[in-house]
Amino acid sequence: MTTTTTFPPHGRLMTKLTALGPYLRQQQSSEGQFFFDCLASCISAKKEPEEREFWGWWLILTATETGFEYHYFFGRYDSRGEWQRENVPAKHEQAVLQTLDDFYPKLTGLLQDEFKLTVTAASELEEAELGTVA
Repeated sequence: MTTTTTFPPHGRLMTKLTALGPYLRQQQSSEGQFFFDCLASCISAKKEPEEREFWGWWLILTATETGFEYHYFFGRYDSRGEWQRENVPAKHEQAVLQTLDDFYPKLTGLLQDEFKLTVTAASELEEAELGTVA
């Protein structure tokens, strides 16, 4: 006997995921896929606000048969408002990692506890699996 996973309506998921904090980018999300990011550490606060760049991360959550799988990346959010995959400099690394470590349990808690949906690493994930003790 196969168990079918029931997903809540997209609008309800968007509302709940938005409430997690300033992470969900609704314009870059669609039915069955959600885009999260975090501008964790400003590269140069001396620049005008619209020209500032940040070190941070972005995470893409994609629907599967039983819940969601994720993959995430680290890099620089440039002045054009686009993510560039780059190594985060050591002096910014802790701030970037801390925000991701803070976010992930909130995300999985919401999806698993409230909606009974699994959250797993994508098979093509290049970074460390989230939520595991290193």
